[in-house]
Amino acid sequence: MLVGLALVGLTTSLVPATAEAEPLYFALEVRREGRLVAQPKLLGETGRTLRAERRKPGAAQPDYQLVLTPILEGGLYHLSLELTLPELRGHSELALLHGQQRKLQLGKVPGELEVSLLLMRVDSPEFRALMDLADDSATGGGPRPI
Repeated sequence: MLVGLALVGLTTSLVPATAEAEPLYFALEVRREGRLVAQPKLLGETGRTLRAERRKPGAAQPDYQLVLTPILEGGLYHLSLELTLPELRGHSELALLHGQQRKLQLGKVPGELEVSLLLMRVDSPEFRALMDLADDSATGGGPRPI
């Protein structure tokens, strides 16, 4: 019994404590051969895989499938991105800072499959400012009540 307790104590001390998941906002723009095919805006969190799919009603295949896995290490967000379109697939591993936008070439040739990706922490001043801009454009940009 003492050996069992010692093993349990040893394994729990070797497993790192899981950090609290941090909510993230992702804005993507997907282009195939220069043509815009998707603009998903997604909410996720660090340490959890985010899956998104767009499918027309009754369609056998989705227009796209997206899998994002963000992990926070230090001040960098390490991101695994997998994108599947009909007859085309791409994958990338990258590191981003909060508020950073990157363009990725996922196809075999430049321009075949391109993704522009913006990552932000949800409860940040930059994210709140972005959402205020989105609200202003949706309502015509008029004065907002105080």
